[in-house]
Amino acid sequence: MDTVSLSPAHDAVVRLLQISDSHLYAEEDGRLLGVRTADSFNAVIKAIVDQKLSFDLVLATGDLSQDYSTGSYQRFAQAVRPLAKPLFWLPGNHDDGPLMRNVMPEVGISNARQILLPHWQIIMLDTQVYGVPHGWIKPDQLSFLEQCLVSQPDRFTLICLHHHCHPVGCGWLDQHDLKNANHLLDLLARHPKTRLVLGGHVHQEYDQVHNGIRFLTSPSTCIQFMPGCNDFTLDDAGPGWRYLQLYADGHVATQVWRLPTGSFLPEAFATGY
Repeated sequence: MDTVSLSPAHDAVVRLLQISDSHLYAEEDGRLLGVRTADSFNAVIKAIVDQKLSFDLVLATGDLSQDYSTGSYQRFAQAVRPLAKPLFWLPGNHDDGPLMRNVMPEVGISNARQILLPHWQIIMLDTQVYGVPHGWIKPDQLSFLEQCLVSQPDRFTLICLHHHCHPVGCGWLDQHDLKNANHLLDLLARHPKTRLVLGGHVHQEYDQVHNGIRFLTSPSTCIQFMPGCNDFTLDDAGPGWRYLQLYADGHVATQVWRLPTGSFLPEAFATGY
């Protein structure tokens, strides 16, 4: 089922979490540049639970897996169970999207692509090009998006995708962006109730407004990329997640939370992955 309707605890505001880029393996000891990604992901989930944050749903914005395996998605599903809220996902460049659509319902996670809320809708887009790091939004995704926007003219819209639409200021990362972002941006320009585009992929925070739409990216739950670097550079900032509040008048409030600096440090001199 591509569309679901949710009733949050308070109609006036929807509270949600974004988790992204967990890069899990089927094996518990799977490591990305020296970091056991299962451990960092479990630590993030535990921190969320311990903080007793109030939220209505969770958005997972790609690269759930690092090894394209059924086992990695089963591991993800097991790890997020303590959150005890509806979770929605989209594939990243390290994922296997068709496999996910088969596995996720088996482990209790919805394949919904449009989430209807009292004053908002959330749309989960697929920008994956299998086997390469950059993104591309296909015609069927654009058609789906336009259908959602046209059918819900009274709702504000939050769009989720994996790849970034605008440069984040890292030369090596910006070559792996959404290659046909102009197709998406041209469509959004015709629908002024689009308020927010939320992405992953870049393993760092980005928060800018372009043509009246706010574009956000968020930390990874494992390794972090140093902002403002032309060449591949890792950061010692801790794994993190984003908390968002969507208000009935279209206003958005958000905050990034992280584990302490130095948590789950990767290999110091890595030059790529």
